[in-house]
Amino acid sequence: MPLPDLDPARYDQQLAAKLAAFAADFAACELPPPTAHASQPLHYRLRAEFRAWHHDGVWDYAMFDPENPRQPVLMRDFPAADAAICALMPRLRDATLASETLQRRLYAVEFLATLSGDLLLTLIYHRRLDADWEAAARALAGTLGIAIIGRSKGQKLVLERDWVDESFELDGRQLHYRQYEGSFSQPNGGVNRQMLSWARTQAAGLGGDLLELYCGNGNFTVALAPLFRRVLATEVSKTSVKAALHNLERNAIANTAVVRMASEELSAALAGRESFQRLREIDLASHDFSTLFVDPPRSGLDPATLEIAAGFANILYISCNPQTLRDNVAALQATHRIAAAAVFDQFPYTHHLECGVLLQRR
Repeated sequence: MPLPDLDPARYDQQLAAKLAAFAADFAACELPPPTAHASQPLHYRLRAEFRAWHHDGVWDYAMFDPENPRQPVLMRDFPAADAAICALMPRLRDATLASETLQRRLYAVEFLATLSGDLLLTLIYHRRLDADWEAAARALAGTLGIAIIGRSKGQKLVLERDWVDESFELDGRQLHYRQYEGSFSQPNGGVNRQMLSWARTQAAGLGGDLLELYCGNGNFTVALAPLFRRVLATEVSKTSVKAALHNLERNAIANTAVVRMASEELSAALAGRESFQRLREIDLASHDFSTLFVDPPRSGLDPATLEIAAGFANILYISCNPQTLRDNVAALQATHRIAAAAVFDQFPYTHHLECGVLLQRR
């Protein structure tokens, strides 16, 4: 797929085409009319990664078109990125070009921003970073007023912090999230808020206890937990679990336990096939799980998790891959129907589409 053509005049038409394709793909699944949640047409990405392409004694930001991967596409700005990232890009380039220490063998630049205005910069090098680099980078951080991380092979220098703090209002609550560099966070902050609000609307009134798989940094956990009696959430990434625990405490969520384990392992524990030391403080039998929430990787749910899912009254499913979602819905069609559906345009001007369904037992 080529690099997207960012033309706001064509955005509504492209989203309508995505919505129509989604509805057609799910026609055999008795799909109710899905709701469409649009993105801002520009400045929607809170994460942006660029190669630093050196040429003629300078460097420029570069991306690569998959259809012509050897030819860099040079750019001075990137209108898809958050406005704060766009404003920083020329300042960063000029500052590093003025410092031989900072520009020498600079390989890539990564930006991580938040809706609330926090910003983190990672500079990646093909050389060992030394005390001279650290001194120059600290001066740069002061000039730009941001946090900076330096990386090279086997080396990570955190000058101040390796995270950003996000904060936004959702359904009358102020939610707070810590997002760590190098770990997954939602790239489109505006659409993420819409996803959280939609999920809360579907979960309202379901009651009982919630089981969440693939909880990441607690993005959905924090939003959904107040709607349930108790929540058990799982995640395999150590950094994401660390972030989730921080975010639960920061948002005063006291009814949720986070366990570091894979969905396949928890499925085995729920089915009584295996026991795990990591669950020693969790009384699974005491939970009254009414709802399963999943936001899996592109591969969707594995067979063991699908088997467990069939036993839930409600399945709230967020997916980054409509094809695997369709396959999973088809596998559950004998036991569950689609009660609600939505599409979320996380990645405008591309074929990618985030989507969600609420499945309820027939």
